[in-house]
Amino acid sequence: MKIGILGGGLTGLTIGAHLDNEKHNFEILEKNRECGGLCRSFKEEGFVFDIGGHIFYSRDQELLNQLISLLGDNKTEGTRKNKIFFKDRFVKYPFENALNELPKKDTINCVYNYIFNPYSKKKPENFREWIYHTFGKGIAEKYLIPYNKKIWNFDPEKMSLHWVEGRVPKPPTIDVLKSAIGISTEGYKEQLNFKYPKTGGISTIISSLEEKAKKKGSIIKDFDISYIRKESSFWIVSNGKEERRYDKLISTIPINELATYLKAPEDIINHAHNLRYNSLVLVMIGLKGPSKDYTAIYFPEEDVLYNRVCFMNSFSKFNSPEGKSCIVSEITFNKGDKTSDMSDKDIIDHVTSTLDEKKIIKKEDVIYSKVLRFRYAYVVYDLDYKDNIEKIRTYIKEKDIELCGRFGEFEYLNMDACFDRAQKMAIKMNSLNS
Repeated sequence: MKIGILGGGLTGLTIGAHLDNEKHNFEILEKNRECGGLCRSFKEEGFVFDIGGHIFYSRDQELLNQLISLLGDNKTEGTRKNKIFFKDRFVKYPFENALNELPKKDTINCVYNYIFNPYSKKKPENFREWIYHTFGKGIAEKYLIPYNKKIWNFDPEKMSLHWVEGRVPKPPTIDVLKSAIGISTEGYKEQLNFKYPKTGGISTIISSLEEKAKKKGSIIKDFDISYIRKESSFWIVSNGKEERRYDKLISTIPINELATYLKAPEDIINHAHNLRYNSLVLVMIGLKGPSKDYTAIYFPEEDVLYNRVCFMNSFSKFNSPEGKSCIVSEITFNKGDKTSDMSDKDIIDHVTSTLDEKKIIKKEDVIYSKVLRFRYAYVVYDLDYKDNIEKIRTYIKEKDIELCGRFGEFEYLNMDACFDRAQKMAIKMNSLNS
């Protein structure tokens, strides 16, 4: 059986690396000149920048070990040192585990409203209500609501709830109370200690998977799909210049684009267009001298566009030349937003100036800067998500096309979940007759 894998990101490469090449031939069709999707690193002037703060962690230790094994000996380890910038303070992350670090009035307000929480008596019907229900008014309004408005670039009141369980952990009450009186507690413990490539950034895992996939099949890059059609029992995938023929298709590309390439019926196209996602502006900054000793800082305040800054040297000291450091600032946006209309120069000036004002960097130390933009970054679960996605998936399932990965399935999956689902997809394909 000849299998066409649409997309050469983490998911597509993992599927290819785990297919049985004695049973199946396969080709991975990648739109860009390099594989990796969002799981990539950019290397310029000795600096290494990741798209986002990729680290190796998972609640599933066996799965984590499989991911780490792809690094071979090229690995290092670290401990999370994340902070939240709140009222000119660096508060330990997560917020509810460091309430004693807030101004005293805010600490009292958060604890009181957490314990005596009238919202806990009402069943939440959207993400905003869930935050109030779970954390109380103080924690909700001081951090979680404003931060989530920024990261999702969407009103939490218009977001559904089905994705929250397990994704946004509920803190044990005893931890919240301990944190209020200064007894150290940790939240999101699966992220506390992590592994990371010693050199090369997160692209190292992509290089490893790409090498494994190439030994079993083919990877065709610069293949920008223009249409997909069924011809007899075969699938034809074209970029407008050439056609590739397959017995079976696995799609890891955005499901809304897949529907368009298939020339789906108008109602399916409408559902696809109604799926909501965020785009990403990545601001890469190289500095002379060291940066602050944090892994990341989160910014709930509205006075800055970015929601997070990652400190690449906290992941590995080899992400910068000796005596220098680098950081990555992330801004989520949608077409038509203020950010989408800003020039790269204005975005860089905003990031460097405000970080200087907050005494996180010195603008005079900036020796490198660059902006990259990505159309697809985060899946947003709005209130119409389930209806839209179920109708599109039903249509594609009837076409006998497999879906896998963050935008292939249109689910907000972390790196470990993408890797896991890709392996399971390969097992499923390996069980089919050739």
